Amino acid sequence: MGGEVNPKYESTFVFNNDFGALQANVPTGGINEGGLLRAEAESGICRVICFSPRHDLTLPQMTVPAIRKVVDLWVEEFQTLGARPDINYVQIFENKGEMMGCSNPHPHGQIWAQRTVPGEPAKESVQQLAHFQEHGRTLLADYLAIELEKQERIVFENEHFVALVPFWAVWPFETLLVSRRAVQDITQLTADERDALADALRRLTTRYDNLFNISFPYSAGLHQRPTDGQEHPEWHLHMHFYPPLLRSATVRKFMVGYEMLGDPQRDVTPEFSADRLRNLSELHYKGAADNSQ
Repeated sequence: MGGEVNPKYESTFVFNNDFGALQANVPTGGINEGGLLRAEAESGICRVICFSPRHDLTLPQMTVPAIRKVVDLWVEEFQTLGARPDINYVQIFENKGEMMGCSNPHPHGQIWAQRTVPGEPAKESVQQLAHFQEHGRTLLADYLAIELEKQERIVFENEHFVALVPFWAVWPFETLLVSRRAVQDITQLTADERDALADALRRLTTRYDNLFNISFPYSAGLHQRPTDGQEHPEWHLHMHFYPPLLRSATVRKFMVGYEMLGDPQRDVTPEFSADRLRNLSELHYKGAADNSQ
């Protein structure tokens, strides 16, 4: 929209979103009327990451080395954006599929970097800090130890990451990808751990596609420490996957009625979902990963 032309990129490519919901040059200020009507201006930057120049590929159809380039770009963007004094949180995420509101079919994700910590990571910060102060260990390290011992909700493991259906899952095939080592953010991953994250992303998204033999829709995102200059030893790197499908490629879960007004209800148990995902092939139903990317 601004007249810029993309270069002829050959792997990953990142650029500022032409229609970013957050803008860097937003005047500060807000309102507070009687302590009830409160609003505050929010500044930030919205970036778009193209995973591949091949617009017909999604993560499960890419090779692990190609996905590793995506991971490396996440690291670079987190470092660059998080180092800015006006940025205190960097949210890396992907909306996949028209069902999840994805307006463009090419394989891509987004980054919203902003002045304040958004609601969901802020709530996680409170709980993780309380657990760390009481036990001296991260909440997710202790939770992961329970899941690994029980082996009821584990989807798969590699040397550095574990994919599981969380005990508290609300979405039918919701998953959580957790690093075995308690690192606070993606920049602290070793080269081997970055490879393992790329491997886990391919294996998990392939299982999703194989569940109903479609390009499986989801919203997914990394949760990691705020970039406010503090160390945040309570934080433990993880990634949420929220897919909407329930029983088939066309039957989805809706949050309606009691679920909007009372509490979310589970249509299937997390153990059932983990078993379904665990027993799916890691060979994509369309064939092997594309070796050219």
